[in-house]
Amino acid sequence: MMASTNYKEFTEEEIVKRVLGGEKALYEIIVRRYNAYLYKVGRSYNYNHDDTMDLMQDTFVDAYKSLSNFQGRSTFKTWIIRIMLNNCYHRKEKSSFKNELALDIHENATPMYSHKTHETERIVHNHELGNIIENALSNIPEDYRMVFSLREVNGFNVAETAELLGISEPNVKVRLNRAKTMLREQLEKNYTAKELYDFNLIYCNAITENVMRRINDL
Repeated sequence: MMASTNYKEFTEEEIVKRVLGGEKALYEIIVRRYNAYLYKVGRSYNYNHDDTMDLMQDTFVDAYKSLSNFQGRSTFKTWIIRIMLNNCYHRKEKSSFKNELALDIHENATPMYSHKTHETERIVHNHELGNIIENALSNIPEDYRMVFSLREVNGFNVAETAELLGISEPNVKVRLNRAKTMLREQLEKNYTAKELYDFNLIYCNAITENVMRRINDL
């Protein structure tokens, strides 16, 4: 466990610098901060829970091995999710995303889950609801599902999503618009993105312990 809660205030750049300087235990902060994000990416790729957990561990270990390559040109969140996306992609051995006709979608369109309510906290652990939402998303074609996940669930902007998926910004807008259309009947607007792919603290602890064990063995 971390010796001081002050570590939680460190930026990723500070943590990376200190880990590279020999404070390996601080990498636990990175794992805990990004567990939920990587889980959402894996599940959005339609991997089951166990496969997603495996991919997350591999991603954290890969990121640790490549920490010296993080130059801060993009955010750490973008950097590590790109590693997760690559791992998901290679496991499925799928071809690159297809080009598609770009439609004129308003650049500043409001995200589907733009409002926050205290009610969310009361229903976030409603697993039945979570399963309904997750199943609905799993039925959407992967190209649209991944854009929806990155934009609406993980909070990336249009430019970041385009960079992560290797597509144009207009295509990000097209795919997000189509994904919302596909989901609109199943996903009510009073539910927020926090409810999607709820990542229980129990799983967070397990992933963290396994990743740190593997890193300590390196």
